[in-house]
Amino acid sequence: MIKIALAQLNFCVGDIVGNTNKIIDTLIKARSKKINLLIFPELSLLGYPPGDLLLRRDFIEENLMYFEKIKNKSRGIAVILGFVYCNGKNIYNAYALVDDGKVIGINYKNFLSNKPWFEENKYFVAGKGVHLHYLKGHKFSVVIGEDIEGIDRNPDLKDLDFIINIVANPFILGRISLIKKKISYLAKRNKCLILYCNLVGGEDSLVFDGTSMVVSSLGKILGLARRFREDLLIVSLPSKNSKKYNLKEEKTSAIFDALCLGIKDYVNKNGFNKVILGVSGGIDSAVVAGLSVIALGKNNVYGVIMPSPYTSSETFSDAKKLCSNLGISFYVVPIDEIFYTYLKYLKPFFKNYPLDITEENIQARIRANILMAFSNKFGYLVLNTGNKSELACGYCTLYGDMIGGLAVLSDITKTEVYSLAKYINKLRKNWIPVSIIKRPPTAELKYGQKDTDTLPPYDILDYILKLYIDKNLSLKEMIEKGLSKELLRKVIKLVSNSEYKRRQAPLGIRITDHFLKEDIKLPVTNKFFLKNS
Repeated sequence: MIKIALAQLNFCVGDIVGNTNKIIDTLIKARSKKINLLIFPELSLLGYPPGDLLLRRDFIEENLMYFEKIKNKSRGIAVILGFVYCNGKNIYNAYALVDDGKVIGINYKNFLSNKPWFEENKYFVAGKGVHLHYLKGHKFSVVIGEDIEGIDRNPDLKDLDFIINIVANPFILGRISLIKKKISYLAKRNKCLILYCNLVGGEDSLVFDGTSMVVSSLGKILGLARRFREDLLIVSLPSKNSKKYNLKEEKTSAIFDALCLGIKDYVNKNGFNKVILGVSGGIDSAVVAGLSVIALGKNNVYGVIMPSPYTSSETFSDAKKLCSNLGISFYVVPIDEIFYTYLKYLKPFFKNYPLDITEENIQARIRANILMAFSNKFGYLVLNTGNKSELACGYCTLYGDMIGGLAVLSDITKTEVYSLAKYINKLRKNWIPVSIIKRPPTAELKYGQKDTDTLPPYDILDYILKLYIDKNLSLKEMIEKGLSKELLRKVIKLVSNSEYKRRQAPLGIRITDHFLKEDIKLPVTNKFFLKNS
C-alpha cells in the first residue's frame, strides 16, 4: 500500500519565498500524516502563469535556488514538484521527483499550450516522451498539463499502477464535467488510476478552482478535493473507498464562488486592504457590493452614492438601504453642482446644440473622478461594476463608469447578474432590496431613461451575443433562428464599433471561454460587419 497526498494549494506568481514556505509547511504536515508521496501542481514554486518573468535570468535562478531548499527539506518523503528547470540557455516547464532528499528525475512538459493567458511556447522548450518511476513497489508516470492527452497513444505507458497529472487549469464555467469525462476515459483506456492535481486561487483575471481528484481504472472518483478551497487530498492505494462523489456543477453557485475567490485574491495578493465602488441603486453595483462583502468582510468595503439631477428618490433610497443591509460604510457625494458647473463653462461652445450623450457622459466621468479621488487619498481599490452585456455593446462610458482596478462582472452577462442577485439573497437573507431586482435597468443619466432605449431587452441581447460572440454565427444563421435582421444589424454594429473601448477596459475575472478582454479581439478599424450584415 502507498499513501499519497495531492496538495491543492493557492500560490502567488513571483512569490518564490512565500511559495517555498507553503510547500515546506505542507511537507511537514504530510510527513506527520505518514504520507509516502506528496504531489504539488504545475509550476507551484513560481506560481502560474509567470508570463514574462520567465525572461528574467534572476527569476529562474531564484526558482532553482529555492528548489534546492525544498529538496533538502524532503527527508523521509517522496515529492513531485512543478518548477522551471534550466539546461544551459533553455528553460523547461518541469517536474522533479525527489525521494528522501534525493532527485530521482527531472522531466519536462511535451505539449506547450498557446492559451491567451499564457503562451508557453514563447518561453519553454518542449520535452520529449514520458518517463516511468517506481516507488514502494508501484510503477507510475507523471505528466504535466495537456500531456495527459497523449497517454492513450503511448505504448510505453502499459501496466502502470497510476498516472499523475499535475496541472494549472483555470476555472471555466462547465469545464469540470469535461475534465472528469476525459480523465475517466483515459483511466479506463490505460487500465490504471489517474491522480489529477490542480491549483486553486485567483491570479489576475484567472481563477483556479482546484477540484483535484483521484479516478479509478473503472473511471470512478475515489477522492475529490474541495472546490475553490485549499485542500490536502489523501488517498491510500489500493483504495477501498466506496463513497460517491457528485461533480455536477450548479451554474450560479459556481460563478458566485469563482468571483468571490477572484476578488479576494486580487485584493490581497496585490496589497490592497480595502475596496470602494459606486453604489447607484442598480443591480450591477448591488451584486458587486454583495460579492465584495462576502469575499473581504464588511469592514473592507466602502460605497459612494453620487446622486445627480436625474437620480430618482427610489434609487437613492435603495442605494442607502443596500449599504445598510450589507453593513458597509458609505459616502454621499451629490454631483449636481459639479455637473451644472461643467454645463456653465461649456455653454458658450454648446449653445446651439441640444443636450445629448455628451452631457450624459460628463456625469459618468464626474463620478469616475470622485471614485479615483477616494482611491488615491485612502489607497482603496476601485471595483468596476460593468457587466459583459454592456461591455460587448459599448453601453458604457470611456473614462467614466469603465474606470476601476478590477472589473468584477466583465465576464458576466446581465441575465447572469440577476441570477447572482437572487442567489446572494438566498445566502444572506435579502441583502439586495427586491426593488433593485425588479426595477427596469437604467443608467439615470437623463429623465425617464431605460436601458431598453438603447439596447434590446437583456434576455434577447444576451442570446444574440451568445450566438454572435460565443458561437461565431453569421447574420444569415442567426436570422434562421427567428431573430429580426434589423435588430441583429444593430447589435452587430454595436459590438464591432465598441472594440476600442474593450481594449481600454480594466482587468476582469474570467469565467468563460469567450472573455472579451483577452479572447475576443476585433480589429478596431473594421468594416467586415457592414459587409456581412
